[in-house]
Amino acid sequence: MDAKDVPPAYSPFAQGSSWRRGRVRKSRAFRVVGITFLAFIAFAQWRQLSSAPAPPSADITVNGLSLKRLQEDLVTCNKLRKKPEDPIGPGRDRNARYIDGHAPTLIKNATVWVGEPVKGTSAENARKGKGYRWIVSDVYLKHGLIKRVEQSIALSSVAKDAVVYDAKGRPLTTGIIDMHSHAAVGSLPFLEGNEDSNEASADITPFLRSIDGMQVDDHQIQVIKSGGVTTSLILPGSANNMGGEAYVIKHAVGKPDGRNETSAADLLADPDRNWRFMKMACGENPKRVYGRFGEQGPASRMGESWEFRHAFEQATRIVREQDDWCDAAAAGGVENAKGYLPQEIRWESLGALLRDQVRLNTHCYTIPDLEAFVDHTNEFKFKVRAFHHAHQTYLVPEILKRAYGGEPPASALFADHMWYKAEAYVASEYAGKILYDNGLTTVYVSDNPVINAQHLIFEAARGYRYGLPYHVALAAVTTAPAERLGFGKRLGKVKPGFDADVVVWDSDPLSVGATPVQVWIDGTAQFENPVMLDKPKTKLIVPDETLAEIVEEPTLLEDVIFAGVSNILTAEVTSEGTGKVLVSKGKITCVGACEEEVKAMESASKSKIPVVNLRNGHLTGSFTGFGGTLGLNSIDAEATTDNGDDGDVFSRAEDGLQLDDKKLHVSYRYGVTKAISAPKFSGQSTHHGTSTGFLTGATTVLEDGTVFANDVAVHYSIGHFGRGGPTVSAYIGGIRRKLLDAAALKQAPSDPYSESAYLQRVVNGSLPLAVIVHSADIIAAILKVKAAVDAVTKSSIRLVIVGGGEANVVAGELAAAKVAVILLPFLSYRLTWEERRALTGAPLTNGTNIDTLIDAGVDVAIGMEGDYTVRTLGLSAGVAFKNGGGRLTEKEALGLVSGNLYKIFGIEEPSVKEGHFLIHEGNPLEIGSRVKAVAGGQGQVSVF
Repeated sequence: MDAKDVPPAYSPFAQGSSWRRGRVRKSRAFRVVGITFLAFIAFAQWRQLSSAPAPPSADITVNGLSLKRLQEDLVTCNKLRKKPEDPIGPGRDRNARYIDGHAPTLIKNATVWVGEPVKGTSAENARKGKGYRWIVSDVYLKHGLIKRVEQSIALSSVAKDAVVYDAKGRPLTTGIIDMHSHAAVGSLPFLEGNEDSNEASADITPFLRSIDGMQVDDHQIQVIKSGGVTTSLILPGSANNMGGEAYVIKHAVGKPDGRNETSAADLLADPDRNWRFMKMACGENPKRVYGRFGEQGPASRMGESWEFRHAFEQATRIVREQDDWCDAAAAGGVENAKGYLPQEIRWESLGALLRDQVRLNTHCYTIPDLEAFVDHTNEFKFKVRAFHHAHQTYLVPEILKRAYGGEPPASALFADHMWYKAEAYVASEYAGKILYDNGLTTVYVSDNPVINAQHLIFEAARGYRYGLPYHVALAAVTTAPAERLGFGKRLGKVKPGFDADVVVWDSDPLSVGATPVQVWIDGTAQFENPVMLDKPKTKLIVPDETLAEIVEEPTLLEDVIFAGVSNILTAEVTSEGTGKVLVSKGKITCVGACEEEVKAMESASKSKIPVVNLRNGHLTGSFTGFGGTLGLNSIDAEATTDNGDDGDVFSRAEDGLQLDDKKLHVSYRYGVTKAISAPKFSGQSTHHGTSTGFLTGATTVLEDGTVFANDVAVHYSIGHFGRGGPTVSAYIGGIRRKLLDAAALKQAPSDPYSESAYLQRVVNGSLPLAVIVHSADIIAAILKVKAAVDAVTKSSIRLVIVGGGEANVVAGELAAAKVAVILLPFLSYRLTWEERRALTGAPLTNGTNIDTLIDAGVDVAIGMEGDYTVRTLGLSAGVAFKNGGGRLTEKEALGLVSGNLYKIFGIEEPSVKEGHFLIHEGNPLEIGSRVKAVAGGQGQVSVF
């Protein structure tokens, strides 16, 4: 080391050379050191004293923790370990939701469905439906409760201020309960600013709460209630594997509905909040929302399963830490705790689920989803109360029975809504019946606004049609959801002590077109001046056990006799009498006694003709499906099964036909032997290009007669159907320009399949123009376009409005312009802004669109809002007939889904005489009817 790098010497003596001076300095140094040493000792003692625990006080423990907070934590321990119980019904003097000042109500002369069998009925017999019956009774409502259900309650025995309501013998049930709804968090009409059903920032969000997103002024709450639905479970959406907490509400909002305030808290069905609720989801939805390969997951069902298990692990850790803390605090005293109770708000609700304080509802469709989730329940010891959508639960009842907790989850289903994505493809309308046969519980739900919850009772009705016993189908929207929600002692039955949520119907609630005439929630009538439909009094349904006989595969016959035909509902076939329908080579050759004709056929064939005996047989023409994607799509959300969206490319549906798939097989099975489909524009309910008419029973387009109309109409879609498209005004201007250009053409375009060639046929009147539009304003603009073009051509465009949600507003103008309307959906519920003036029907509005249009003289037909409605086209016609106040005959009603379409488009309908007919057992406009035979013009009859 160099000298310059050596540090200077450090010594107290280095500066002085005098010895004396050194002595003085040394003495002073000793004194300084001594003082410093004493100061150090004092400082050390002070540090030791200041760092020692403070002596216990009234507020601070020996460990320096707040005693008050520790005591609060101890109270929390008690709450954590408290097991919820279903809120009581009988035994209450008043409903916790009751508001003072509301007068009691005495409902006289009702026909009551109590919701449980008569006392003494065994469980085995009750399951079979024995002991259930309608009873003639009065019902007394007071303090928000059902107080009495008795015959002939005397006025002198009730409060003097009681309001008396005469039910006039009509059916009375408990309020309908929807166990899966997004009303208020996904309010209608749909607006981006009001859409709060999904939080897409993260996949695992059990801490979210649907109550924080409820738009309590959502008009859909009133629409839903008008269908007799008094209670709904409002769930977060299904974008997330763990979507968050849900809340059960009643559909009474603000002072007009008998409440004191307009708030989400006031909607709660159970103000005491005995139970909490949660929503989770498996399968396609989370994968589609979050799955970005290499960036974010889950992108597979394997990834979803890990997300579930990891989240449950975090919650389990917190629960264990809390239990350890609570045990230690209870054993050693809270004042000796070394820390506070572990709590993480992120995992609090999931921890509550693991403590069985939360009722879990999980969106799960497929076998792998169901099995994995059942495994999760057993690994982490929690219950799932219902699997929702659950299309494949009917295939694996034993897997459901393995779920943790000893009570298999219910299946919360649609009656027949399917095919919209891959996991909804393997589904069956008979799922409810199959689950019942296996000892499991079926609940029908709306997933509002996917299905309008106003018509939830119609889901139950179709469940009955597909084989569920009558009492089970009605329970599927009353007692079954009440029990799964933990309200089985309060909701779902008409008996003393239960909440005063009741509905008086204009007909049997499971009949076609059943509509409430009044609804009570907590004993308060919800409609001041309800619209009542003009209906003749009808008999209650006598449960038909033969509906439980499922025949899916038909017997194919060329020659057959149908005996027991009591009614002919087609103008194409006439007979002096009914009894037999004789079919030869797939065509009707005789109706009536047909004795000579049968002898002649049997003599010629030298064999007996098979006979099918019917109960109350009906002969009709076959149905036609219009407006969906039949023949162009097999699974809606799967591009590889789809013709695709046209966008701005004009194309022909005939060129894209894909036949012989499940949709078409089911269509044929339910009597839809013909379809008219157009290419999609930007989604399932939008069209662009030319539509084609084809036979649903055909295998390929090369078969004779498969396509009965190559180009039915030219289709355009106008409105806010696609995001980022042209403005409405630009689109209308574009159509006007195209039509006027076509009118100006001096000769036919060289390409006969071009858009201009087809538009030339439109302006010369040989081909209709079908415009998909809902808004009355846009309909008015299209009528002005028609007038402008007609003025140039000196003729009249054959214009058809498809959709027509607000067609009621301009019904007179449509009639004057001779413009037809195909309603799609048949019953609008103001789903979009452009349908906000739609008529939702009684008891809210006087009639629906179809009534207004018929009254104005508009030619009208019913389209399909989704391909799944092929099963219910006849029943839609039934609703129009039953609720039309005599506007339609039965034949005219059936024409809404058959002949009217051909009249509107000006094409010839494949006829009954040419082998397009149906044989029904029962009236096809009634819920208990069955299609027994289908002839689709191919020389044979499918007999079921």
